[in-house]
Amino acid sequence: MQPTEPPASVHSEKTLRAAGGWCAGPELSPPLLDRMSEWRRDSGTSDKNTFVALTDGKCSSESVVTRSGHRTGGRRAAASLSSELAHRRRNVDPVSSVAVKVEAEEARISERRRPSSAPLPAAGCHELLQEASVQPKTETDTLPLTSHSRRRRQLKVEYDMDEGVSPVKTERWEPPDWKKQLRFIREMRSGRDAPVDNMGAEKCYDTDAPEHVRRFQVLVSLMLSSQTKDQVTAAAMQKLRAHGCTVENILSTDDETLGKLIYPVGFWRSKVKYVKLTSAMLQKEFGGDIPDTVEGLVRLPGVGPKMAHLAMDIAWDQVSGIGVDTHVHRISNRLGWLRKLTKNPEETRKALEEWLPRELWSEINWLLVGFGQQVCLPVKPLCSVCLNQHSCPSAHKSSPTKRPKAGSPRSPSPVSSFKAKTEPGQECAVKDERTKESVSAQRRRFKTKINY
Repeated sequence: MQPTEPPASVHSEKTLRAAGGWCAGPELSPPLLDRMSEWRRDSGTSDKNTFVALTDGKCSSESVVTRSGHRTGGRRAAASLSSELAHRRRNVDPVSSVAVKVEAEEARISERRRPSSAPLPAAGCHELLQEASVQPKTETDTLPLTSHSRRRRQLKVEYDMDEGVSPVKTERWEPPDWKKQLRFIREMRSGRDAPVDNMGAEKCYDTDAPEHVRRFQVLVSLMLSSQTKDQVTAAAMQKLRAHGCTVENILSTDDETLGKLIYPVGFWRSKVKYVKLTSAMLQKEFGGDIPDTVEGLVRLPGVGPKMAHLAMDIAWDQVSGIGVDTHVHRISNRLGWLRKLTKNPEETRKALEEWLPRELWSEINWLLVGFGQQVCLPVKPLCSVCLNQHSCPSAHKSSPTKRPKAGSPRSPSPVSSFKAKTEPGQECAVKDERTKESVSAQRRRFKTKINY
């Protein structure tokens, strides 16, 4: 028997779309419809059979037309439809919340476009129940509506780790031909006949004295050698050893006698004061011995970094740094052993220690000092006999001549210069001098200027 279609006034479009079936009783109240809309909006689903669970207990007197067309009690129909819905939900794969919300938005738009008072045929109920069994649309099947109706998918950003890639190592700077140049310097210094080889600080102490006395004599010889030739320093140390070069004897000697013993070393008056102050400090703080660290040595009056590093090497047999004096400073700049030109020996020491191997720190001092005393002289270096003349960037470049002081025999007198300027025809003669003189005369004049 076919079910009779209820009058159109009993049904509303919202009730039919929400319940998915015919409600036999009177039309649902507006509060119940509002509650149904809120539930659909909050749950984010557009399944039409879920309204049965919502109206369970609220429309118990109403009857629902099932798929077969038989009328059943509202409470029983709600229970059967809710169990069927639960069974279907277990069998349906979960979809993203984005697709569900998009379908709900489509339902709202269709509700607005369709008039609420239009009756729905019986076939529509059957179609709505069939739609309930269809899986919700996927995200790719729906069209994006607005930015508020869709939720952006969160993307996980991953960064590739640079595993196995070591940081870039910067190569240590070093002069291009320093090994070859050092080998030539060793060859030129193989005779060991420079003044530093026979009269240096290593040769100025008494070998028969106690160890602490020998170390003290090494320190005193280094203090006297500052801005003084090795020959003068050796003579002064010989007189001091004959007088008794110990801490106690130095403190008991007056300044005048001590000055006569070390004269004529450079700045001998200042050195007398420094030797006396250093001796007193050594007796008070170190028991008559010298400090065994660079920091302790530079605290002594008149002792600088060069003396401290040389004292550590000679007295304590410990290499703490390069002893850089005027010869090492000059030759290092001439050979191009520094990345940039330095202005003082301390800057040269730091620049050399950056690239020179530590095993060469002790040897480099006496090598360059003797080389500077014999070949690479401060003025007029002997580049013609140097083995490094082809690789040295300063080869065959004579040092600039110093201007003679006013009043010295080499300085021109103001009278002669005045006459040279006032004599008639002198300017023309000076201009034509280069064209008239021969090549030999020009060389003689050039040599004369260099000698001055």
